[in-house]
Amino acid sequence: MLRYLLRKLPTGVLVLLLATVPIFLVLRLSPGDPAATLAGPDAPPEAVEAARHELGLDRPLVEQYGDWIGGVVRGDLSTSFVNGAEVSEIVSRGIGNTGMLALSALVLALLLAFPLGIAGAVVRRGWLRTLLASVNVLMLAVPTYVTGVVLVLVFAVGLRLLPSGGYVSFFDDPVESVQFLILPSICLALPAAAVLARFLTASLQRAVTEEYYFAARMRGLTGRRLLVRHGLPNSVGPVVTVLGIQIGNLLGGAVIVEGVFAWPGLGQAMVRASEAQDYPVVQALLLLAVAVFIVLQLLSDVVYALIDPRVRERT
Repeated sequence: MLRYLLRKLPTGVLVLLLATVPIFLVLRLSPGDPAATLAGPDAPPEAVEAARHELGLDRPLVEQYGDWIGGVVRGDLSTSFVNGAEVSEIVSRGIGNTGMLALSALVLALLLAFPLGIAGAVVRRGWLRTLLASVNVLMLAVPTYVTGVVLVLVFAVGLRLLPSGGYVSFFDDPVESVQFLILPSICLALPAAAVLARFLTASLQRAVTEEYYFAARMRGLTGRRLLVRHGLPNSVGPVVTVLGIQIGNLLGGAVIVEGVFAWPGLGQAMVRASEAQDYPVVQALLLLAVAVFIVLQLLSDVVYALIDPRVRERT
């Protein structure tokens, strides 16, 4: 297994290195000038040029890129253009909150996906299959910001069961912290649950047509035992690969969900930094997102290889 991981690792490192180029260039090719933003709307050209020199934006792009990559390798993510804070501190403040939101959404997505996926494969009644398919499409098609607004209107404004937004540390008040976490977690989990359920349904439907499944049925296995012993174990592999992608999507969707529910995570930090054209913060957050996505894909490949040894033999 270690050999399999080592064969995959160079590709991940190469992808991460290549991703630094568009991350760096897109920010500098986008409209606006962080030096002008920092100097103020009524600043004279001399003040803008002084701010640009202070930020190092008057140097050649190749030199700026080299300094940034060198700092990343050394673990130095530079400082914010806006408030001078260490970028690593900004990331560390938000990563825990975003991680907690993404983890709770992932658990909820799995709890929803497995019963929906299994039901989609085993249910025979036409009207019930249509209902399950409709629920799946609704979960997948409705944008997260629309889902978030609906959840707030129903559970916060209408029923007054949960807070509409905000954050309380789990260590300060565990009960209230969970209450603030429920709505954004549901909002973030629904699209991921729909995708996972679809893949699980498709995998189970393929499994029941295989010879091993037919042989197990001929040996007398039926119903739940047949599904648990032969259907699910041979259907989980493809779902694991999709799960890695969906975890990355959860982190990406957190940008919108954190804005809707005023959740103080990396998504909120990304929005504020983008509005202020704070290059160091945006670069660090984008690079972190790419790195997390690559790591998740590597882990999902490893788990898939553990589940199905034939994957290791083919690579």
